[in-house]
Amino acid sequence: MKSKSEIPKFTPYQKLVIALLAIAQFTVILDFMVISPLGDILMKNLNMSTSNFGFAVSAYAFSAGTSGLLAAGFADKFDRKKLLMFFYTGFILGTFFCAMANSYWTLVAARIFTGLFGGVIGSISLAIVTDLFVLQQRGRVMGFIQMAFASSQILGIPLGLYFANNWGWHSSFLMIVVLAIITLAVIVIKLQPINKHLELQSDKSPFLHLFHTLGNKRYQVGFTAIAILSVGGFMLQPFGTAYLVNNIHVSHEQLPIIFFFTGVSVLFIMPIIGRLSDKVSKLKLFAIGSLISIIMILIYTNLPPIPVWQIILINMVLFMGIMSRMVPSTTLNTAVPETQDRGAYMAITSSLQQIAGGIAAVCAGFIVHQETKTSPLINYDILGYVISIITLASILLIQRVDSMVNPRERVTEVAI
Repeated sequence: MKSKSEIPKFTPYQKLVIALLAIAQFTVILDFMVISPLGDILMKNLNMSTSNFGFAVSAYAFSAGTSGLLAAGFADKFDRKKLLMFFYTGFILGTFFCAMANSYWTLVAARIFTGLFGGVIGSISLAIVTDLFVLQQRGRVMGFIQMAFASSQILGIPLGLYFANNWGWHSSFLMIVVLAIITLAVIVIKLQPINKHLELQSDKSPFLHLFHTLGNKRYQVGFTAIAILSVGGFMLQPFGTAYLVNNIHVSHEQLPIIFFFTGVSVLFIMPIIGRLSDKVSKLKLFAIGSLISIIMILIYTNLPPIPVWQIILINMVLFMGIMSRMVPSTTLNTAVPETQDRGAYMAITSSLQQIAGGIAAVCAGFIVHQETKTSPLINYDILGYVISIITLASILLIQRVDSMVNPRERVTEVAI
């Protein structure tokens, strides 16, 4: 019997896989997240209202959700390396189209195209992680991969804002394209085929496979929990910079430093949370992170104009709480599906997450109002109350996932 304290070490190849997936996630997350800090610039330059901007953000999410569902039935039918290469190539093309957009509608069209490909990459990455790493390693793996979020805050978003302030917002997307092309080349050369799951496949058609995965009551609990988790982020982030600029009177030149220090805090906390997630209760970690998030969201969405250093401090604690939820919840979710269903399950999870987030972004666009392009956002505090209630509900849902997964963990340990 293997002791729970004996945590397997990573092989050199596993470390390479973690690095490649983290960098790929960095580019995908940056492509999505850079919309938020560019929000105030885009609304002014492309003459968008808050509801228009909410739709521009949700266009990517709805597109990603649709492609995730369409791809789910096929996700376990192919080598995962080939799937990653295909969708990552499409993501690069979509991001390039975003850089070429010159109007609101061309930007929306480019975001839809990007979402069709970029929205599936996260689920493919999770399936690869589940294939190549045992459950006792996945907390650390997810901690490192989720550091892509922090890295995008520290390096990507400040750099994207610097590019936008000096060479226009189009250049921010071109920066992502260049980095993604380099990453794709390394994936093609270094990543080995990932096809062991093909040995377990049945003769079910892709659509029957999708239908059976969707109809599994055990899986439906995981689908619901992860979808609800995305709602808060999609409601809060799109109007973050517009809120800071127009309500808190932060200048565009000060935004990069705020995102930089926020990212540093997340980069600091993620490895710690990853290790803790492999040693202690993932549910307790999630609950603690959720409570911290609620407190900080209520403070953040009710701020008066305050000094930049105080905004930085509040943002740091807020995102430490938010990201402390992501590692344990995602790790628990990877243990829900059976091996032969992993690709489909992860694709559906990602799809529902994106769709739920898209609905949230649209709702946020209708809750928040702005009378003129430079006036303060109205009802941002109400947004905070709504997100807090949803966060409380997510604790109960993750508790159900934990109750399903833990008995399987115990059975596995006894068998070993």
